[in-house]
Amino acid sequence: MEKQLEKKYGLVTATAMVVGVVIGSGVFFKADDVLTLTKGNLLVALAAWTIGALSMIFGALCFAEFAQRIEKSNGLVDYSEKAYGKMVGYLFGWFKGVVYFTPLSAILSWVAGLYTMILLGSNNPANSPMTWLLAMAYMLMTYLINFFAPVLAGRLQVGSTLIKLVPLILVGLVGLVSGLVNGVTTDNFTSAMGAMGGAGGSLASAVVATAFAYEGWIVAITINSEIKDSKRNLPLALTIGALIVFAVYVLYFLGVASVLPTTEIVSQGDHAVAMASTALFGRLASTVLTVFVVISCLGTLNGLVLSSIRVPFSLAIRGQGPFPELLSRVNEKTKMPSGSTIFAAILSFSYLALWYASINESFGAYIGLDEIPIVMVYGLYILLYLWYMKSFKDLGLFKRFVIPSLAILGSLIILYGGISNPSIGIYLAVSVAVLLLGLVFYRKEASDIQVKKVS
Repeated sequence: MEKQLEKKYGLVTATAMVVGVVIGSGVFFKADDVLTLTKGNLLVALAAWTIGALSMIFGALCFAEFAQRIEKSNGLVDYSEKAYGKMVGYLFGWFKGVVYFTPLSAILSWVAGLYTMILLGSNNPANSPMTWLLAMAYMLMTYLINFFAPVLAGRLQVGSTLIKLVPLILVGLVGLVSGLVNGVTTDNFTSAMGAMGGAGGSLASAVVATAFAYEGWIVAITINSEIKDSKRNLPLALTIGALIVFAVYVLYFLGVASVLPTTEIVSQGDHAVAMASTALFGRLASTVLTVFVVISCLGTLNGLVLSSIRVPFSLAIRGQGPFPELLSRVNEKTKMPSGSTIFAAILSFSYLALWYASINESFGAYIGLDEIPIVMVYGLYILLYLWYMKSFKDLGLFKRFVIPSLAILGSLIILYGGISNPSIGIYLAVSVAVLLLGLVFYRKEASDIQVKKVS
């Protein structure tokens, strides 16, 4: 019998996982934040986008090396298990499944519902009943598609990724050309060069803002055992995807900053993107942009759900986690793990309920479910990068030490952002509690379970 799911995804789908999950709704509204933090200095802002990409680009290069050497089921579990043993691999797989992918999928379903209501003309959609109903509908629809039509889910990931790239590239290219013609780009760069002496102090905060915008590239490794010729295609997907995201982000940022003076972008805040789009493409642009944001959110949701389903399955085939015999079963018709899908869906809907409670401050305060796992997850990445340098002695100096060192630097930047959060104490306590809960389901003598196909 098989020990993994059917290989059904190619290089394009894997690349779309990287690009599609990283580029969500946030990229459309980060330009003003970064410029605000850099006091309107375009050159420092561009430096922030470049430095912020370290965690993604060099992290992806490290994981590409892992992917060439190690393959079982779910890359992060595979790599951490190989590096530090079965318990560590299990605990971080458990953590990713319980506190990372599923809460993020819940939040993305709500964000998609939110922007859908904005598109329909709602003035205060954040907590309206229709937004929550749409969130539940989007979540259910995405899980059903991923279970009953996983190949279609892969195609939707590719399609939504291509669609969401259209407005970013258009705003970038048209805005940059327009700015060069009318002189806005030159004026912004000239003023930035004149103010270089006083803007450096705000660079660190801006880098943290961009680093969070790059988060999500890791999801592609959750389907490593389902990628055709994985040891070739997954490294390519990680590398190509990371470079595409970086190029698109910088192009888009330059496009927005070439339409409006940086001082106006800062003063307009989140409205600056709509103003730039309207200036370039007319009054319908803001409505069209909202449509693209909805599609972008749904594409990210699809990638997160796709990953959420795989994590409990990857633990179950190792004989670990709750109900391993049940969660390792694969439906004969859909070639997907039915128990793992149901388990992940229950977690996601539970987190949607928790998100509702958080928005309404039912716990006495707002709790950022999306920020809880950051410190723990990037701590793991650093441990893997250190193991990379220690173990891969066949690599040259640059690949063995320089690349992982830059990846560590990028991770430390994100850790800095997480640690500076005033709620870090609560988030770390929750993270540790979840890890301890995972130990309840850990079995020292567990052995791999053969995948059982059920009708």
